[in-house]
Amino acid sequence: MANVLPREKQIAVIAALAEGSSIRAIERMTGINRNTIMNLGVRVGQGCAKILDAKMHGLTCHFLQFDEIWGFIGKKEKAPYAARRSDLWRRLDLLRD
Repeated sequence: MANVLPREKQIAVIAALAEGSSIRAIERMTGINRNTIMNLGVRVGQGCAKILDAKMHGLTCHFLQFDEIWGFIGKKEKAPYAARRSDLWRRLDLLRD
């Protein structure tokens, strides 16, 4: 029998990914291995791509907007100095008629 992640855990992982949590943070929160988290993310992403490819046809958008969101991440003082700071970029795409 295959080792299948329960639906509730799958939903929790995808919700955390959608909220922007890191894979390692989700691993700590849920106890699910990071490889399983990454595989689930890939499967859900492929499913979303199929839905969008099937449904998004014949759009007559005259205005597209692309934006990025920048965030700063600082680690706690006990972390090694060289790895205490990082940038985070997210891309946001909006369509508007």
